[in-house]
Amino acid sequence: MTAVADSPTSLSPTGRQTWLRARGLLLALLIVVVAGIVIAALRSGDRHGALDPRSADHHGSRAVAELLKDRGMTTRVVTTLSEATAATGPDTTLLVTDPDLLTSVQQRSLRAAMKASNGRTVLLAPGPASLTTLAPGTRSAGTGPARTVDPECSLPAARNAGSAELGGRQYLADASTADTCYPVDGLPTLVRADTGHGDTVLLGSPRILYNERLAESGNAALALQLLGSRPHLVWYLPSVSDGSAAPGEGDKSFVELIPSGWLWGALQLFVAAALAAVWRGRRLGPLVPEQLPVVVRASETTEGRARLYHRARARDHAAAALRAAARARIAPLLGVPPSSAHRPDLLLPAVTGRLPAGERDLTELLFGPPPADDTELVRLAGHLDALEREVRTS
Repeated sequence: MTAVADSPTSLSPTGRQTWLRARGLLLALLIVVVAGIVIAALRSGDRHGALDPRSADHHGSRAVAELLKDRGMTTRVVTTLSEATAATGPDTTLLVTDPDLLTSVQQRSLRAAMKASNGRTVLLAPGPASLTTLAPGTRSAGTGPARTVDPECSLPAARNAGSAELGGRQYLADASTADTCYPVDGLPTLVRADTGHGDTVLLGSPRILYNERLAESGNAALALQLLGSRPHLVWYLPSVSDGSAAPGEGDKSFVELIPSGWLWGALQLFVAAALAAVWRGRRLGPLVPEQLPVVVRASETTEGRARLYHRARARDHAAAALRAAARARIAPLLGVPPSSAHRPDLLLPAVTGRLPAGERDLTELLFGPPPADDTELVRLAGHLDALEREVRTS
């Protein structure tokens, strides 16, 4: 009794069964890893990201940087606030691609450098988080659709460029002290304010700097005039890893640095996991495979079913099974989808188009009534076999 109790039962999975169950998951994991490595290798070349003057991607800005270079301008890419503030000057244009990414301390430092430089500062799509410090006197008025709009202002750069693709963030500014251009729904999306220490330009959308949009409308002309008014351009790409701010001041928490989309995605994954747990909990346990005591050959199963049909005189069921099987086999040979194999309007034209015209009534052969006796049933099976051979060899 002890030996019987300690021995493995027939329900215990063998090593081979365990491998067969796990190999699909391991193969999928291997494919994911290989795909990740390949994608990383393909993307590891000269791709730098959106609004990067070194990037030739659709949303990169290499094209406008090359145009500025052809005009004799120098473009310097910086990623830290200390580099950006050190490079400013009266003959320099400072472009900030993401002002809202800066902390309050970084914004104040940048504002002080803007005042001292007497140069031009271009802010791309600044929002409420940065407008108060970097562009006092200007407020955010929401967002609008990005589209081609006319300048509708007296700013020379806008008048010379004409219509351009702007939109995005909209602003409220005093028209008596600032140039307000390219209105969308009545609100400007380009503002140029003279601060007395140079000027500040707000662009509601960065579309005019994208490689894929530069050739549209007056995008190139507007970009060159806004960024090319001075011989030097400092292209500032803010980064969350920039430690230029004073320690302990203006630091963002880890949760604040995570984009809101990731938080929503984590919530959705949590809900999906909870639903999966409830679904699994309602089951009565995993399925238990069991080895069959005997193996029955397919031919024996077919013969047994045929005897049952014969004993029950179920010639209608037998004929329907023969016709259905024949239609399912010849349909792929004729290019008919399996789902349409049992539709006379689709299968019969395909058969007659493949085979030469004859005296056979294919409609009765494939979709006809049940045979009247066993002899007719045997004859039907023979005709179906002959039709299938003819289709295969045609």
